[in-house]
Amino acid sequence: MTTSSSVSLLGGRAWRAMLAIALTLLLSACGFHLRGSNGSFMLPFATMYIGLPDTSPLAIGLKRYIRAIGSTEVVSTKDGADAVLEVLSDPERNRTKTILSLNKNGRVQEYQLGYSINFRVVDKAGNQLLVPTTISLVRPITFDDSQVLAKETEEAALYRDMRNDLVQQIMRRLAAIKPVLPAMSVAPVAPVTPVAPAAPQQ
Repeated sequence: MTTSSSVSLLGGRAWRAMLAIALTLLLSACGFHLRGSNGSFMLPFATMYIGLPDTSPLAIGLKRYIRAIGSTEVVSTKDGADAVLEVLSDPERNRTKTILSLNKNGRVQEYQLGYSINFRVVDKAGNQLLVPTTISLVRPITFDDSQVLAKETEEAALYRDMRNDLVQQIMRRLAAIKPVLPAMSVAPVAPVTPVAPAAPQQ
């Protein structure tokens, strides 16, 4: 094999390796991570309602993930849904930003971003499949008042990362749910009438 052919072969391998890495990073950035052989969390119900506004970024992420699985249908109303995800605390309203540290001049040096949700899951009969559950996430972010625009962009990216993480954690809990089986009706057993012993023969 000539030197030019060897270089071409190595170049092709390097290109394929770079492409594979890029695809992996792209999927990770979207919040999709491989889980098991098919990379999905299989849900134990056929239909599900997500109790968040349609415009909610978290709702969009959850619905996209569930639809990608293909085994569970996301329905637009809770009536008749096998499972209803009831959001008790909307994460978009619970985003926090608190001071984490100050520099020697008393100026903010680092913030801590918070993102949390409280939710539960019930079935069509009102049985609680998952008790009220809180998931809280935090991310630190440094601050530099000379780079305000760049820090705002970084902050938005961190909230997006926490949202993707939240989707993964919610899906993990949904996949672990064990639906309540309907009680089996048992026919009442008729009382047994005692039989009198036969009289002894004379």
